[in-house]
Amino acid sequence: MSRWQAFKHSPYYAAVVISLLAAVGAAVFAGAYTYALANPTPHRMPVAVAGEPEPARTTAYVSALEEALHTTLRIHTYPDYPQAVDAVERQRVFAIVRERDDAIELSVSSASGASVAELLKTAGPAAGHTISAQVTVTDLKPLHSGDPRGLALFYITLAAVIIGFLGTIQLSVHASRLTPGERIVAVAGFSVLGGFLIAATVDWILDAVPLPLISWLQLMLTMFTAGMVFTVFNTFFGRWALLPTWGLLVILGNPASGGPVSWPLLPAALGILGRWLPPGASVNALHNAVYFHGYQHLQPYLVLLGWALVSSVIFWTWRTRHPGGREKHESPAL
Repeated sequence: MSRWQAFKHSPYYAAVVISLLAAVGAAVFAGAYTYALANPTPHRMPVAVAGEPEPARTTAYVSALEEALHTTLRIHTYPDYPQAVDAVERQRVFAIVRERDDAIELSVSSASGASVAELLKTAGPAAGHTISAQVTVTDLKPLHSGDPRGLALFYITLAAVIIGFLGTIQLSVHASRLTPGERIVAVAGFSVLGGFLIAATVDWILDAVPLPLISWLQLMLTMFTAGMVFTVFNTFFGRWALLPTWGLLVILGNPASGGPVSWPLLPAALGILGRWLPPGASVNALHNAVYFHGYQHLQPYLVLLGWALVSSVIFWTWRTRHPGGREKHESPAL
């Protein structure tokens, strides 16, 4: 036996491989979050202008605001202020500009995106100064007092995603003899209980954010989806399933979710991709339920349902490849 073969069959081989993967994974993790979140820059931010025809000073102010933000705004013009407010409620725009009482009024919406609102609160008055116009900044939809930075919903989703697949990993280790049907039921079971306990802790115990009933269902679906995504990877990659799961849901999905930094401030590709991944869909669904309950969007729920259904179907179709099951583990589980 050659030295390489001897090394490959020794316990040191696995230790070296795991050490290299851990080191590279740390760099990729840090790089992904730094690239997405460290220096948020606006990209084609949608802003409403109320009033037709658009006054000359409003036009000048919008140009000055673009200069201050170093970007080109996506301007949506509405004939009156109530229609512009409705566009904010429907999450089509992040702010409203209008001329009122010889001044410029900039209405932001912290609930639409705290990072965007903070940026506009700083850039708005500065842009007004460049054209010698007084600017009044108002907040149409402020955040709840228990979540002044707008991060609670992201942390809630993060908990549901990570515990969703970590719980499934523990099932694979400590309940390996579960049949495919029992495995799906077990993932669904801890997802129902976990979603309820997350919502109860954040709302009833901590009183941070009031969560409607649909939030429990959304968190349950998020946990189940994350669990089934891991189960699919476990079916095809065995003991290495954590790597693609972590890459998809944590390294790519979480920074692109729009939770810590709103999507107009993310790199363009991430802002688009994030809404089609489970963490982004979960953040959007929870965000709508809490702050825009009168204007629910179906898309994030369809994304979560799609991932959950497709993952379950793939697992069930190739269930014989999964390392678990009674026929593969005849000895009782400890």
